[in-house]
Amino acid sequence: MRWVVTGGLGFIGSHFIRLALQERSDLEVVNLDAMTYAGNPANLSDLEQTPRYRFLRGDICDSAAVREAIGSKADAVVNFAAETHVDRSIDNPEAFLRTDTLGTQVLLEALRDGCVSRMVQVSTDEVYGEVAEGESTESDALRPRSPYAASKAAADLLALAYHATYGVPVVITRGSNTYGPNQYPEKIVPLFITNLLDDRRVPVYGDGLQIRNWLYVDDHARAVLHVLEHGVPGGIYNAGGGSSLTNLELTRLLIGACGRSLGRHVEHVADRLGHDRRYALDSSRLHALGWKPQMRFEEGIAGTVAWYRANEAWWRPLKGEHAPA
Repeated sequence: MRWVVTGGLGFIGSHFIRLALQERSDLEVVNLDAMTYAGNPANLSDLEQTPRYRFLRGDICDSAAVREAIGSKADAVVNFAAETHVDRSIDNPEAFLRTDTLGTQVLLEALRDGCVSRMVQVSTDEVYGEVAEGESTESDALRPRSPYAASKAAADLLALAYHATYGVPVVITRGSNTYGPNQYPEKIVPLFITNLLDDRRVPVYGDGLQIRNWLYVDDHARAVLHVLEHGVPGGIYNAGGGSSLTNLELTRLLIGACGRSLGRHVEHVADRLGHDRRYALDSSRLHALGWKPQMRFEEGIAGTVAWYRANEAWWRPLKGEHAPA
């Protein structure tokens, strides 16, 4: 088998590639990645000499690069390539529309001729917008409230349109907030961990009572793999972690895991513009397909803290820092 993974040097994409190669001994993976700031070659450096892994530097907005990666035949394409940080999308929406929406369209266009048997569009729970109560199901309307969420919602709709119009065999996954090793330290979990390890304060937006559902990265990678192999073309599958916490509850857990104090290490800052108050996913469709998250949240957080503690050489350069003398 030959799979093309876009954005495979990023957080979830790199975990997916490693999992896929471990699970499928007959698999070759081509990783197409533009190597933007969050695409870190160190995430897969140990695979550089693996015959079944090939890296190709390229942008999914570049149709020539996309077609080179796919070649004459690929069994599947998995699209992780995206700009993902909400704060960055508020400052620069155009970059998100370019990669997340137009890039997905370029990828879909390359698949119109039937050269693959399956494509997975990796999306997010943020396309549903904030959920005051209950859980978002796959049939709910999309109500994105940030430029990032809007760019991903547009990509989802394009994917479904290409399936309906051209027969592109696409499936969509919508995952909840994901955490774990190798995550770029602009996101809340690695940002807070690395700040706390350096005995710095962590910035909590507003009152910190925004609610998020947390999914361990390896569970997310397994969800994408499961949908790739068992999902129905044209289908959408929510992948929720099952651990819902307020940002303040998450902060307390991270402070405890890092051995710091709540009173001294929390700084409340102005809330994010248009900040969604709550996300929650109904994952029963994916559960019925045979996937459920395996990692207990407390265990996953402890392991994630331990990883960042042991891998300063990975994250300090990303924060523009040098190791302390």
